[in-house]
Amino acid sequence: MSQTPEILLGGLAALLLGTAGICDLATRTIPDRIPLALALLGVAAQLEAGRLGVASGVAFVVFALAALAWRRGWMGGGDVKLLAACALFLPPARVPGMLLATALAGGVLAGIYLFLRRVVTSPPGTRASRPLGRRFLARALRAERWRIARRGSLPYANAIAAGALFVLIKG
Repeated sequence: MSQTPEILLGGLAALLLGTAGICDLATRTIPDRIPLALALLGVAAQLEAGRLGVASGVAFVVFALAALAWRRGWMGGGDVKLLAACALFLPPARVPGMLLATALAGGVLAGIYLFLRRVVTSPPGTRASRPLGRRFLARALRAERWRIARRGSLPYANAIAAGALFVLIKG
């Protein structure tokens, strides 16, 4: 693949992964259109590289294993789809590295949340009038503080995005 399309696809993938992370942090959901778009980018990248069959097989295995984790309650459904889409987007040889980087990033994320659960004891009180961008950020932070205080789930799309971006950047 020539350098320009590879950079363009990588940039679009990074944008989608960042959006997935923000959505998961704010709402604990990942809109279906994000993994779908990433999977379509993956199909384009794998077609260009001539390895769509192998990449599809690897992505299917990742999806099946992640679906088992979802079934056991260890992972969210959006995370399963995002992880499989990342596996389809990346070259098959880089998928194990992405899974390892995701697991390490998930460990760091879990450590941060364990620390925050000791610090955060109750949700914040009042709302102040703020411009729209700041209101959204303040609302997202209030919601996150509420989730932390109640021992809510982790926004694991951030770990998946970190793992995939690490492998993309590492090249």
